[in-house]
Amino acid sequence: MSPLICFATLLSSMAWGVNRLNKEEEKGRFLTCSITEQHKQDLSNQQLTRIPPDLSPSTQYLDLSHNNITRVNDKDLAALPDLCILKLHHNPLEYISPTAFLNNSKLEVLNISYSSLKAIPDLLIPTLQVLDVSSNLYGSYVLGSSFKNMEHLFSLALGSPYATSINYTDFAAVRNIPLRHLSLGYGEGLQSYESGSFTQILSLRKLTLIMPFCERFLMFQDMLKDLQRTQVESLELVKFLPRYCNISSDPFEGLRDLRSLKNITFTDTWFNSSVLHTFLQNVYRSPFQVIALLNITFNEDIEEFYLDCDPGKHAVNLKAIIFDGILHYQMRYPKIRINVTCYSQMTNLKFSGSGMNISPCNLMSSLPSLEVLDVSNNLLTDNGFWWQGCSYTKVFPALKQLNLSMNRFIKLSFISQKTQQMRSLETLDLSSNSIELEGQCSWPSHLTNLILSNNNLGNSVFNYLSPHFRSLDLSKTGISALTKDMLTRLPNLTHLFLSSNSLQVLPADLWAPSVKVLHVDHNAISVISQDSLKGLPGLKELKAGHEPFSCKCDSYWFVTTLDKRLLPDWPSQYTCSYPPELYGMLLEEYQPGRITCELWIQAAIAVLVTLVVVLVLSLTFYACDGAWYLKMLWVWIRVKRRSSQETERLANASFHYHAFISYSQHDSNWVEKQLAPNMEKAGFRLCIHERDFVPGDWIIDNIINCVESSYKTLFVLSQSFIQSEWCNYELFFAQHRALSIQQDSLVFILLEPIPADSLPRKFMKLRTLLRQQTYLEWPKEERKQQVFWASLKRMLQEGNKHMVMKQAAVGIADLMIL
Repeated sequence: MSPLICFATLLSSMAWGVNRLNKEEEKGRFLTCSITEQHKQDLSNQQLTRIPPDLSPSTQYLDLSHNNITRVNDKDLAALPDLCILKLHHNPLEYISPTAFLNNSKLEVLNISYSSLKAIPDLLIPTLQVLDVSSNLYGSYVLGSSFKNMEHLFSLALGSPYATSINYTDFAAVRNIPLRHLSLGYGEGLQSYESGSFTQILSLRKLTLIMPFCERFLMFQDMLKDLQRTQVESLELVKFLPRYCNISSDPFEGLRDLRSLKNITFTDTWFNSSVLHTFLQNVYRSPFQVIALLNITFNEDIEEFYLDCDPGKHAVNLKAIIFDGILHYQMRYPKIRINVTCYSQMTNLKFSGSGMNISPCNLMSSLPSLEVLDVSNNLLTDNGFWWQGCSYTKVFPALKQLNLSMNRFIKLSFISQKTQQMRSLETLDLSSNSIELEGQCSWPSHLTNLILSNNNLGNSVFNYLSPHFRSLDLSKTGISALTKDMLTRLPNLTHLFLSSNSLQVLPADLWAPSVKVLHVDHNAISVISQDSLKGLPGLKELKAGHEPFSCKCDSYWFVTTLDKRLLPDWPSQYTCSYPPELYGMLLEEYQPGRITCELWIQAAIAVLVTLVVVLVLSLTFYACDGAWYLKMLWVWIRVKRRSSQETERLANASFHYHAFISYSQHDSNWVEKQLAPNMEKAGFRLCIHERDFVPGDWIIDNIINCVESSYKTLFVLSQSFIQSEWCNYELFFAQHRALSIQQDSLVFILLEPIPADSLPRKFMKLRTLLRQQTYLEWPKEERKQQVFWASLKRMLQEGNKHMVMKQAAVGIADLMIL
């Protein structure tokens, strides 16, 4: 059983090669503008009848497809200077103004296919690289003179059911521009082709013909003759043969002479085994390297046929065959016998989407140069790929990549054992199967890349992996946690793909110095911290988009410091999810405050502010006599405590002195010669600190005791008094005592005028007392001095009864002691 499956498998690799080469070639030319997500506008399927006038001027990508727009006028797009891609396909467009794109100097891609244009429009767009005007209603393929100025046009698609012929002069306008890809045709409309038409496009490298050639093979041969005169490398034939086409001649005869053609692709076409045989016989004689058959319908009209070649006469250059999508009606395996020597140079083979459940292993494993085998999207099982009918004497001697995705493989341990037989295998794709974890896996050391995405595996999958793996794809596998231990088991890992799982955090203790590429997008990670990436010093690429990012200080480092060159999907895929008021905002637009988010800055500012406050308070403290007030506070607390304990005793107390004299040392002469003699001669007892303070006691205690033992406190005020620190204390204590026992015990004598406004700030209370209380002024005239002494004696007169009570209390106390 070497079925069509075997042969089809060979063919499918080739087509894969064609498409891959062309896509890579075109990719390098497409789009010099860099389009971001926020500059895209998708207005498709909105029932629009005209281009909206309120579009954002920063729009780069505009999709207006599937609407009811009939015209594009001069001013419709004038406000979009950055427009790069415009999609207007599937609209009933009937008219486009020649100057409609005059202000769109960056437009590179324009799709106006599936419209109602009755002529290929003349467009003044010198920057255009891709233009699709296919599936319209024009009657001719003549290109207007404006195409001569499209110096960057790379790809052009044309097609109309009413354009029935291709003429020599149709493509003259693009003769000298770098047009490399021409797509042409629409259904069965084309009836004639004038020889030499394709030769007008000097830079043409790829030609796509979308039309059936059944019963028009002569026209096809004329086209192939023109391709001999060009440098076309790739030919794609779409709908080449309708179903059950009656073929009496060889439609592929002209392929033999195409020296520059390397790749040929058949898409959406019909083949039977005899036509396929004819095609391959011509391929053996051609320089083709890649053959692709995509979405074909196969019918077997020969029960068993041979695919053979004569290596002595023809050097078969086939390197890749692709079968991708095969619809066949027979209920048995087609039988095809193949000479493997015809495919000795083939390196790529793909047989996908066929319903195959048993692989032609003896054939495939015998291909000596086969490096890539893709049997994805079939019905293969463990025993269907490695089935008993295979001898496996020489198993894939050069195979490096094996794709088994989208099949029905189950046992990972069984598969790991079978890979031991493939001595060169480096990459294995088991994505989208039904893989189960059981037993022990034994992976060969040369297998370095494993793809297990889209399997329900969970965190335990790390127990079944090889330390030799360098690339590991575990996307969509149900992983909920990533730990240091998991990565420790993979010391050689350089590429790790964990997209679309349930990860909520990247731990801070991760350690994988060899990892260069990490994908964790589409998970549930809200914060990526600096500590999480410290254990990945070799990281070159991090893909973490579509996460529920927290736009708070936790993301400060990620937003402001992380090198965004590591993020291939930045900034369009990174948006805020929390807090709610920032939901949907691009993470790039989140501007966290550095002061509020950097702890070291907060600490530095706190220290600085503290130092400034301390400095200001210190200067204020010094400037406002803070030391003095501090001392006063401490003494006040002491006096307050003492007075609170003796308030009742003081209210009914008797006194030892009539008055305590508070004066400055500079005024002692007046006190000793005037005040003391006059008052004591009249029978008043005075407390004077120079004679009545108790030696050895602290001066503050002496002041307090004298104030409390005196009926009145008499202050001799002068400029010297204000300068005396001790006088200030005495004033403070006496005032406090007067308030404690609620009596008028303060007497002020002004030796010299002291304006209240001239007093320092710390004498604010004295200012108030001098304004509210009566005070005595020492007169210079003798006659006034008599009045002064009389007034002073009257103030102290009431203290006599308290003096008596004091003496009686002392006597009683002495008797009690005795």
